Amino acid sequence: MYKIVKKERLNPTVAKMVVEAPLIAKKAEPGQFIIFRAKENSERIPLTIADFDREAGTVAIIYQIVGAGTMELDTLEEGDCLHDFVGPLGVPSRVEGLKKVAVVGGGVGCAIAYPVAKKLHELGAEVHTVAGFRNQDLVILEDEFRAVSDRLCMMTDDGSYGEKGVVTKALEQLIEEGNQYDEVIAIGPLIMMKFVCALTKQYGIKTTVSMNPIMIDGTGMCGGCRLTVGGETRFACVDGPDFDGHLVDFDEAMRRGATYRDFEQHAREAECNLLKKEVQ
Repeated sequence: MYKIVKKERLNPTVAKMVVEAPLIAKKAEPGQFIIFRAKENSERIPLTIADFDREAGTVAIIYQIVGAGTMELDTLEEGDCLHDFVGPLGVPSRVEGLKKVAVVGGGVGCAIAYPVAKKLHELGAEVHTVAGFRNQDLVILEDEFRAVSDRLCMMTDDGSYGEKGVVTKALEQLIEEGNQYDEVIAIGPLIMMKFVCALTKQYGIKTTVSMNPIMIDGTGMCGGCRLTVGGETRFACVDGPDFDGHLVDFDEAMRRGATYRDFEQHAREAECNLLKKEVQ
């Protein structure tokens, strides 16, 4: 059992949990993920590691309440325990040797982008971060990004905070200013990463994306997380989750990501009804 030592609400639908998991904290690196079950009969959920503290033996996860599984997770509080917490899984982000990098995060994807930016900063790279959100109420991790970024561009779709516009607008401005990046690392919704890659391809800038498709076992055996990368099948859980963004078939990934949408809706409604009964 894995004890929750801290729970923090980052915005109305996003929360951070710090979990006691010393063996995972000892080996964790940015870009890797864990698979957990909140309770014994809960679904298995993959989440990229948001941060870790080797000395304290803790791992942080950040989740958005969108479905039955995350709704059930959110019922747990500090002092409670997660039933399963397995990891670190996946291949760590390859950031060694990079001198100047643009890290682009979208929405809750910023939770994945932050440890990558932090690692780059620790290695002495110049880090320019673009963080995009729908509106001010959904902004997360601004202070954390500011601490590890040489330049931070905050973007909101409606202009309620930072600059109005999408992340590609800010990224293109940075490129047009003459910034020459060794690499762009984009993490967020599939549609965002697709357009970031379309932009960077025009400028010939290497771009890495973090893919988080449907995962079940985390070992590559189930095939649920398969992607087409450069015309070949890859599995996000063992070959990724980082891939060359210019080779990813985003349209296929988006179609596959919608496969269980109706099922997820029914599960969410059932969990809502169950939680209401528990409150009554």
